[in-house]
Amino acid sequence: MAEPPLRASADRVRQALRAFGHDVQVVEFAETTRTAAEAAAAIGCAVAQIAKSLIFRAASSGRPVLVIASGANRVNEKTVAAVLGEKLERADADFVRAKTGFAIGGVPPVGHRESPVTFIDEDLRQFDEIWAAAGTPYAVFRLTPADLVSLTGGTVIAIR
Repeated sequence: MAEPPLRASADRVRQALRAFGHDVQVVEFAETTRTAAEAAAAIGCAVAQIAKSLIFRAASSGRPVLVIASGANRVNEKTVAAVLGEKLERADADFVRAKTGFAIGGVPPVGHRESPVTFIDEDLRQFDEIWAAAGTPYAVFRLTPADLVSLTGGTVIAIR
């Protein structure tokens, strides 16, 4: 059976997932899934089940830092910075695109141009399934919290 065509960025995420041995279905919607609330409404799940990918800039090293947070949570940057060992700065759209290859609102947890330091919100572990962006503000994919840790090599921490 032929797979549905995807936007180039979403297909890049699908290919990255396959490279990790995860043959998951990337779903594209007509309506935006840019925010956690929009994604949850389109999927029909709880906002807390959305694994939102937020890119920060490590202040002294300039490294990209990926924080994958439950859609219901705000990131406490000081908490993450303490674990990282350096302050965090907000990343602008140009930094996000340069380091990940994706636009804000569609940043996936995998397939980045430059491998980020990754932290995963411990609150995501309470769910059997979660949903993450798949490269565009219209695409998502389903996975488990264990898959997320395996795919990203991220460190699970309290991010609030």
